[in-house]
Amino acid sequence: MIQALITHQQHIANVAKQEMDSAQQQSNDYGANVDRYDSYRTKMMRARDMYAKQLSSANASLRFLDETLHMKPLDRAEHGAIVVTDKQRFFMSIGAGKFVVNDKESPTGMQYYFAISAQTPIYLAMKGKSIGDSFIINGIAQTIKEIF
Repeated sequence: MIQALITHQQHIANVAKQEMDSAQQQSNDYGANVDRYDSYRTKMMRARDMYAKQLSSANASLRFLDETLHMKPLDRAEHGAIVVTDKQRFFMSIGAGKFVVNDKESPTGMQYYFAISAQTPIYLAMKGKSIGDSFIINGIAQTIKEIF
């Protein structure tokens, strides 16, 4: 499951790197800096900086996910834990949203997980809880069935 998220983050990092390089190349191809207030060059440099931030964020997420691969299984809902409730499946890690994991034991052959960051309300509602504990988020009660 973590490997699926790593693959997703690597794709994000690769796209950000390509776009950052493209913006830099477009700025270079534009020619010599004629005017200090050149709007096209400024636009390209802002795009490059935006993609550089995205690349940095994706690389930080990849480092965390790599560390998570080497963690011991957890018995409480905390950073790095996979929490299965009676309603959904969560990976308490980075804010990457919904992703699919191939699962041969599932009737559909896949399972959906939500990668959630420590700033989300559902993360805060689950934090520190154990198997069998319940929590309420947005008026919906959920019970923790598994943690690993």
